[in-house]
Parts: sequence; structure tokens; C-alpha cells
Amino acid sequence: MKTLTLFALVCVMMALTGAAAVPEDKANKDQTAVRRYYRVGCSGGWSSFNGRCFLYIPSPMTWAKAEKNCESMGANLASVHNILEYQELQRLIKANSHEDKVTWIGGTDAQEEKKWLWSDGTPFNFSTWCGGEPNNLGGRQNCLQINVGAQKCWDDMQCDSQRPSVCARKP
Repeated sequence: MKTLTLFALVCVMMALTGAAAVPEDKANKDQTAVRRYYRVGCSGGWSSFNGRCFLYIPSPMTWAKAEKNCESMGANLASVHNILEYQELQRLIKANSHEDKVTWIGGTDAQEEKKWLWSDGTPFNFSTWCGGEPNNLGGRQNCLQINVGAQKCWDDMQCDSQRPSVCARKP
């Protein structure tokens, strides 16, 4: 019996010593995995559509502050890749604001004029610009707002204008 107790004690000590010796970067990876586990899905007010999670942010902000706000939640301002995604964003905005609010999404041509990019790095392969847009009025319109006018189309706007926004992330 004493031998069994001693053996169990040695095993426990070895296990505890091995656990304490886990390299710090391994411990950080484990914590990241735990955080990812709890972020699975689109809970906490996020809506699921087409393999992504979307969140309407009603607080008016500049485009850059809106992007930073999305990044703080592991997201970016929303990119749009087809008409169904655009209609989903419009539905989300209307459901939360009870109107067709002009809203920021992640398009910008601030890097190079007329070269539109999404802040999430995906290809800019869909658009529904208003007639005559984007026009870079005054040489200062580099950010993308949606739900403009009766047609609820896209328009380039000065990035320092204050708008609500839509964030998007993968589940």
C-alpha cells in the first residue's frame, strides 16, 4: 500500500512539473484556442449570413474609427460580394435602425484613386454605385457609404463624415 501511495505521489509530481514547464508561447496558443472556441458562431448580437457574421453599429463614427471599432471585435467593416449580401446588409440596417440609414461599409480608394479595396483584403468584385458615382467630389471622397438616396445605392464620401457602420467577421 505504501508503494502504491508513493508511486501515485511521484506520478502527480511529474505531471505537475511537466505542466509548469509548458513554454509560454504554447500556453498563449492554448488560450487563443479557448478564445476561438467561445467565438464560434454568430452569437452576442451578430447575425449569420453566407458564412460570415454581421453586426450593425448605430453610433456615428468616421470611417477610420468605425474600422478600428470593428477590428477591436476581431472584424472589419463589411465587404459585399453579391446582391444577396447587399440585401442582407440593408435588412440588418433596417431591422436595427428602423430606417434605411446611410451607413459605412469597408470600401475605400484612399490608397489609389479609382482603385477600390475592401478593408478585409477580399477582392472588390461587386458594386452597386449610384449614377455618376464614385465621383471623388472635391478630390476628398475615399470611403464607401451605402443606402444613399431613393435607390439605396453606393456613394463615395469624405472619410471624416460620421456614419453608423456594419462590421463583418468569420464565425
